[in-house]
Amino acid sequence: MIKAALFDLDGTLLNRDESVKTFVDKQYERLDKWLSHVPKDKYIARFIELDNQGYVWKDAVYQQLVDDFNITGITWEELLQDYISQFKNCCIPFPNLINMLGKLRSSNLVLGMITNGKGQFQMDNIRALGIENYFETILISEWEGMKKPDPQIFNKALNKLNVSSTEAIFIGDNPEKDVKAAQSTGMKGVWKRDDRQSDIVGDFTVNDLEEIPLIIRELK
Repeated sequence: MIKAALFDLDGTLLNRDESVKTFVDKQYERLDKWLSHVPKDKYIARFIELDNQGYVWKDAVYQQLVDDFNITGITWEELLQDYISQFKNCCIPFPNLINMLGKLRSSNLVLGMITNGKGQFQMDNIRALGIENYFETILISEWEGMKKPDPQIFNKALNKLNVSSTEAIFIGDNPEKDVKAAQSTGMKGVWKRDDRQSDIVGDFTVNDLEEIPLIIRELK
């Protein structure tokens, strides 16, 4: 019987691709005094390329952007600080996020989140989505000192929710770090499909968050 649902954040609940595009567009406009010599489309495209779906922290991204586009008058550190302080204002959820979480809570499931990333930055984004209070536990890798796919972070979340791995389901967009890692601990793994091709098969695959309550109902 499934008693708990645990989630990844980026690419699962937060539409990170669209959020990043929105942020970079606004950053360009906000800082055009120093960036206007670079065509906006080139700035956005290069940022997205260097960001590599969030797997490269932005200190390296901005250092490279400053070098690539000969940006002067503003430092990469200042660009990074703008990212840290302003990204939360550009967070875009996937459709049906709140409705889905509400249905799960009304079904008496306990909810958890495990996300890799910087602690305060990720918490700011979670709060921007308005979903913090749906979760009994939120583990962020920087604050925990471990990150997915380390099984320890999954087991810590299960312990905090007071459920066994066989009573839990994990939903994430990364086939290796989310689905396979969760399955290795004994949890059911659900792949939130994205554009990446994968030969890793989850116990279930979803295209939309609204499918998740239906899956859990079947398992219960």
